[in-house]
Amino acid sequence: MRRTERLFQIIQVLRSKRRLVTGRELAEELEISLRTLYRDMAELVAQRVPIRGEAGAGYMLDAGYDMPPLMLTHDELEAAVLGAAWVAQRGDPSLARGARDLIAKITEAIPPALRPVLLDAGLKPISYKPVVTETFDVASLRGAIRDRRKAAIAYEDVDGRASQRTIWPIFIAYMEEKRIIVAWCELRTDFRHYRTDRVRSLQVLEERIPEPIPALRKRWAALNKRKS
Repeated sequence: MRRTERLFQIIQVLRSKRRLVTGRELAEELEISLRTLYRDMAELVAQRVPIRGEAGAGYMLDAGYDMPPLMLTHDELEAAVLGAAWVAQRGDPSLARGARDLIAKITEAIPPALRPVLLDAGLKPISYKPVVTETFDVASLRGAIRDRRKAAIAYEDVDGRASQRTIWPIFIAYMEEKRIIVAWCELRTDFRHYRTDRVRSLQVLEERIPEPIPALRKRWAALNKRKS
């Protein structure tokens, strides 16, 4: 869980308890260390979230505190919903569920006056192309990119030749008819593109990618610019 997600989760837990909650109780619920929890609480206080209490005594969120409503213009709201609808239709199963949940959360978060924009949306993604299916969990690959982990794949090329590769995935390109993994290949010592529907198996490794992902993406972009 990333820090921004933890901070939001801490607020949600305190909102639901409405009583003093010990740091140990919070840390156990979030599955983090007490040291991390104390750093997160200090960050929330610095952001002026009205939390009362201290280490050893417990914490409580002031009554009446709520997250501010999500303020979006009509264009921003339609853009967000159209994008989420496309992902719900064309994304991998885990990402599609996330897109549908996002639309539900946006519906709850926006002021009532804007809800008709969602209910009567005049923008819809339409596609007659078949949805790509994979034999591995794409969510695990997205997690590997976030965590900067290498992956071992069994891959079959367009001619049916099979190979085993250790790759450093840097992003997934979601296209209308296919999804492409862009990665550094240890076997070829170069960047390679792998269609997800040709990956026969994928295992996320404990070994971390030795370079920052943004630096690898920058190198890939520079190489492709020279080729074009």
